[in-house]
Amino acid sequence: MFELELYETERGDQPVAEFLDSLEPKMNAKLVGMMELLEELGTALREPYTAALSDGIFELRCKQGSSITRVLFFFYVGRRIVVTNGFVKKTQKTPREEIRLAKERRKDWMRRYGAERH
Repeated sequence: MFELELYETERGDQPVAEFLDSLEPKMNAKLVGMMELLEELGTALREPYTAALSDGIFELRCKQGSSITRVLFFFYVGRRIVVTNGFVKKTQKTPREEIRLAKERRKDWMRRYGAERH
């Protein structure tokens, strides 16, 4: 089992929790269930549920009806998964801005917690 953590800003905001709260109840429930599956299986959860995007950033894919959502995450030492951001997918490719944001938040998380979380 892995430990899943939602990224938190220095001010204490949790962008992924806010994203989940913004979703319709069915999509929220399905995505939370997918995140629980990710926590259970970790690196063993593969396509079509997850995909590697860029430089250690992965996406968790969720579809409910015609709506498609994604949450981006990275793995950290000690069976930890940090979920950085989420979005409703509207284009074929994952927006570069979302990947950039995930990398930025990973860098911030590593700066604040990386050394103490081994």
